[in-house]
Amino acid sequence: MNLSFFDQFMSPIMLGIPLILLAMTIPWLLYASPTDRWLNNRLTTLQAWFLASFTKQLMLPLNIKGHKWALPLTSLMIFLITMNLLGLLPYTFTPTTQLSLNLGLAVPFWLATVLIGLRNQPTAALGHLLPEGTPTLLIPILIIIETISLFIRPLALGVRLTANLTAGHLLIQLISTAVFVLMPMMPTTAIITAIVLFLLTLLEIAVAMIQAYVFVLLLSLYLQENT
Repeated sequence: MNLSFFDQFMSPIMLGIPLILLAMTIPWLLYASPTDRWLNNRLTTLQAWFLASFTKQLMLPLNIKGHKWALPLTSLMIFLITMNLLGLLPYTFTPTTQLSLNLGLAVPFWLATVLIGLRNQPTAALGHLLPEGTPTLLIPILIIIETISLFIRPLALGVRLTANLTAGHLLIQLISTAVFVLMPMMPTTAIITAIVLFLLTLLEIAVAMIQAYVFVLLLSLYLQENT
Protein backbone atom coordinates (compact mmCIF):
# COMPACT_ATOMS: atom_id res chain seq x y z
CA MET A 1 0.00 0.00 0.00
CA ASN A 2 1.35 3.42 -0.96
CA LEU A 3 1.43 5.82 1.95
CA SER A 4 1.40 9.59 1.69
CA PHE A 5 4.14 11.66 3.27
CA PHE A 6 1.44 13.32 5.38
CA ASP A 7 0.23 10.04 6.90
CA GLN A 8 2.82 10.44 9.65
CA PHE A 9 0.83 13.40 10.99
CA MET A 10 -2.39 11.41 11.44
CA SER A 11 -3.28 10.71 15.05
CA PRO A 12 -2.86 6.94 15.65
CA ILE A 13 -5.93 5.08 16.87
CA MET A 14 -6.04 1.68 18.57
CA LEU A 15 -9.32 -0.07 19.36
CA GLY A 16 -11.12 3.18 18.63
CA ILE A 17 -9.06 5.07 21.24
CA PRO A 18 -6.94 8.01 20.01
CA LEU A 19 -3.36 7.49 21.18
CA ILE A 20 -2.63 11.21 21.15
CA LEU A 21 -3.74 11.23 24.80
CA LEU A 22 -1.09 8.63 25.60
CA ALA A 23 1.53 10.59 23.65
CA MET A 24 0.70 13.67 25.72
CA THR A 25 0.88 11.78 29.03
CA ILE A 26 4.14 9.87 28.60
CA PRO A 27 6.46 12.94 28.58
CA TRP A 28 5.58 13.72 32.19
CA LEU A 29 6.71 10.22 33.25
CA LEU A 30 10.26 10.82 31.99
CA TYR A 31 11.15 13.45 34.57
CA ALA A 32 12.43 12.66 38.03
CA SER A 33 10.21 13.66 40.92
CA PRO A 34 11.68 16.17 43.40
CA THR A 35 12.64 14.82 46.81
CA ASP A 36 13.16 16.24 50.30
CA ARG A 37 16.76 15.05 50.50
CA TRP A 38 19.61 17.50 50.89
CA LEU A 39 21.64 15.69 48.25
CA ASN A 40 20.03 14.46 45.02
CA ASN A 41 21.42 12.50 42.11
CA ARG A 42 22.92 14.23 39.11
CA LEU A 43 19.80 13.95 36.96
CA THR A 44 17.57 15.60 39.55
CA THR A 45 20.17 18.29 40.24
CA LEU A 46 20.54 19.06 36.51
CA GLN A 47 16.77 19.16 36.11
CA ALA A 48 16.37 21.55 39.06
CA TRP A 49 19.17 23.80 37.76
CA PHE A 50 17.63 23.99 34.29
CA LEU A 51 14.16 24.80 35.65
CA ALA A 52 15.53 27.46 37.99
CA SER A 53 17.63 29.09 35.26
CA PHE A 54 14.80 29.09 32.74
CA THR A 55 12.25 30.42 35.22
CA LYS A 56 14.60 33.21 36.30
CA GLN A 57 15.27 34.21 32.68
CA LEU A 58 11.57 34.11 31.79
CA MET A 59 10.34 36.05 34.82
CA LEU A 60 13.09 38.70 34.72
CA PRO A 61 11.19 41.30 32.60
CA LEU A 62 7.89 40.72 34.46
CA ASN A 63 6.74 42.50 37.59
CA ILE A 64 5.77 40.76 40.82
CA LYS A 65 2.19 40.12 39.67
CA GLY A 66 3.46 38.28 36.61
CA HIS A 67 5.55 35.90 38.72
CA LYS A 68 2.39 33.96 39.50
CA TRP A 69 2.68 32.59 35.97
CA ALA A 70 6.07 30.97 36.60
CA LEU A 71 4.69 27.47 37.20
CA PRO A 72 2.27 27.23 34.21
CA LEU A 73 4.73 28.79 31.74
CA THR A 74 7.65 26.61 32.86
CA SER A 75 5.46 23.49 32.78
CA LEU A 76 4.28 24.40 29.28
CA MET A 77 7.89 24.87 28.14
CA ILE A 78 8.96 21.45 29.46
CA PHE A 79 5.86 19.84 27.97
CA LEU A 80 6.46 21.28 24.49
CA ILE A 81 10.20 20.54 24.45
CA THR A 82 9.67 16.93 25.50
CA MET A 83 6.93 16.24 22.95
CA ASN A 84 8.90 17.95 20.16
CA LEU A 85 12.07 15.95 20.88
CA LEU A 86 10.28 12.63 21.34
CA GLY A 87 8.56 13.20 18.00
CA LEU A 88 11.95 13.06 16.26
CA LEU A 89 12.42 9.42 17.26
CA PRO A 90 11.55 6.81 14.59
CA TYR A 91 8.02 5.37 14.59
CA THR A 92 6.70 7.99 16.99
CA PHE A 93 3.87 10.49 16.78
CA THR A 94 4.32 14.20 17.47
CA PRO A 95 1.18 15.73 19.00
CA THR A 96 2.50 19.26 18.44
CA THR A 97 2.22 18.80 14.67
CA GLN A 98 -1.56 19.02 15.18
CA LEU A 99 -2.86 22.57 14.77
CA SER A 100 -5.85 21.78 16.99
CA LEU A 101 -3.59 20.93 19.94
CA ASN A 102 -1.39 23.99 19.47
CA LEU A 103 -4.39 26.30 19.24
CA GLY A 104 -5.84 24.56 22.29
CA LEU A 105 -2.70 25.59 24.17
CA ALA A 106 -2.30 29.06 22.66
CA VAL A 107 -5.85 30.40 22.86
CA PRO A 108 -6.50 29.86 26.62
CA PHE A 109 -3.11 31.31 27.63
CA TRP A 110 -3.50 34.31 25.29
CA LEU A 111 -7.08 34.90 26.44
CA ALA A 112 -5.99 34.75 30.08
CA THR A 113 -3.37 37.47 29.50
CA VAL A 114 -5.94 39.69 27.75
CA LEU A 115 -8.51 39.23 30.51
CA ILE A 116 -5.91 39.99 33.18
CA GLY A 117 -5.04 43.23 31.39
CA LEU A 118 -8.70 44.23 31.06
CA ARG A 119 -9.30 43.52 34.75
CA ASN A 120 -6.20 45.09 36.28
CA GLN A 121 -5.55 48.01 33.92
CA PRO A 122 -8.41 48.43 31.43
CA THR A 123 -7.29 51.87 30.25
CA ALA A 124 -3.75 50.72 29.40
CA ALA A 125 -5.03 47.49 27.81
CA LEU A 126 -7.41 49.37 25.52
CA GLY A 127 -4.75 52.01 24.91
CA HIS A 128 -2.67 49.43 23.02
CA LEU A 129 -5.31 49.53 20.28
CA LEU A 130 -4.52 53.17 19.49
CA PRO A 131 -0.89 54.40 19.32
CA GLU A 132 -0.21 57.81 20.81
CA GLY A 133 -0.16 60.72 18.41
CA THR A 134 -2.35 59.07 15.76
CA PRO A 135 -3.98 61.53 13.31
CA THR A 136 -7.75 61.85 13.76
CA LEU A 137 -8.58 60.49 10.31
CA LEU A 138 -6.55 57.30 10.92
CA ILE A 139 -8.03 56.50 14.33
CA PRO A 140 -10.85 54.15 13.11
CA ILE A 141 -8.54 52.33 10.69
CA LEU A 142 -5.77 51.84 13.26
CA ILE A 143 -8.22 50.57 15.88
CA ILE A 144 -9.48 47.95 13.42
CA ILE A 145 -5.94 46.95 12.42
CA GLU A 146 -4.73 46.68 16.04
CA THR A 147 -7.82 44.67 17.01
CA ILE A 148 -7.23 42.23 14.16
CA SER A 149 -3.55 41.91 15.08
CA LEU A 150 -4.56 41.23 18.69
CA PHE A 151 -6.87 38.36 17.72
CA ILE A 152 -4.32 36.94 15.27
CA ARG A 153 -1.76 36.42 18.05
CA PRO A 154 -2.99 32.97 19.23
CA LEU A 155 -3.40 31.84 15.63
CA ALA A 156 0.18 32.90 14.88
CA LEU A 157 1.43 31.01 17.96
CA GLY A 158 -0.27 27.78 16.91
CA VAL A 159 0.54 28.01 13.20
CA ARG A 160 4.21 28.87 13.83
CA LEU A 161 4.78 25.80 15.99
CA THR A 162 2.80 23.50 13.68
CA ALA A 163 4.43 24.73 10.46
CA ASN A 164 8.01 24.51 11.73
CA LEU A 165 7.64 20.99 13.10
CA THR A 166 5.65 19.74 10.10
CA ALA A 167 8.19 21.14 7.62
CA GLY A 168 11.08 19.56 9.52
CA HIS A 169 9.43 16.14 9.65
CA LEU A 170 8.63 16.27 5.94
CA LEU A 171 12.21 17.22 5.04
CA ILE A 172 13.61 14.38 7.13
CA GLN A 173 11.24 11.88 5.50
CA LEU A 174 11.96 13.13 1.99
CA ILE A 175 15.75 13.04 2.41
CA SER A 176 15.72 9.65 4.15
CA THR A 177 13.60 8.26 1.31
CA ALA A 178 16.12 9.67 -1.17
CA VAL A 179 18.96 7.91 0.69
CA PHE A 180 17.27 4.50 0.38
CA VAL A 181 16.44 5.08 -3.30
CA LEU A 182 19.95 6.27 -4.23
CA MET A 183 21.89 3.65 -2.24
CA PRO A 184 21.77 0.81 -4.85
CA MET A 185 22.21 3.14 -7.83
CA MET A 186 24.62 5.88 -6.68
CA PRO A 187 26.30 4.96 -3.37
CA THR A 188 28.49 8.07 -3.26
CA THR A 189 25.53 10.39 -3.72
CA ALA A 190 23.59 8.40 -1.13
CA ILE A 191 26.39 8.83 1.43
CA ILE A 192 26.47 12.59 0.84
CA THR A 193 22.69 12.69 1.19
CA ALA A 194 22.95 10.71 4.43
CA ILE A 195 25.40 13.29 5.80
CA VAL A 196 22.92 16.04 4.88
CA LEU A 197 20.21 14.03 6.65
CA PHE A 198 22.35 13.81 9.80
CA LEU A 199 22.97 17.56 9.79
CA LEU A 200 19.28 18.21 9.18
CA THR A 201 18.40 16.00 12.15
CA LEU A 202 20.69 18.06 14.37
CA LEU A 203 19.03 21.21 13.04
CA GLU A 204 15.58 19.79 13.79
CA ILE A 205 16.61 19.02 17.37
CA ALA A 206 17.56 22.67 17.75
CA VAL A 207 14.33 23.79 16.07
CA ALA A 208 12.26 21.58 18.38
CA MET A 209 13.75 23.30 21.45
CA ILE A 210 13.77 26.81 19.98
CA GLN A 211 10.13 26.68 18.89
CA ALA A 212 9.01 25.57 22.35
CA TYR A 213 11.00 28.44 23.86
CA VAL A 214 9.60 30.97 21.36
CA PHE A 215 6.05 29.80 22.11
CA VAL A 216 6.46 30.40 25.84
CA LEU A 217 8.52 33.58 25.36
CA LEU A 218 5.80 35.22 23.27
CA LEU A 219 3.22 34.30 25.89
CA SER A 220 5.39 35.95 28.54
CA LEU A 221 5.63 39.08 26.37
CA TYR A 222 1.85 39.18 26.03
CA LEU A 223 1.64 38.83 29.81
CA GLN A 224 4.16 41.65 30.26
CA GLU A 225 1.93 43.99 28.25
CA ASN A 226 -1.03 43.30 30.52
CA THR A 227 0.52 43.31 33.99
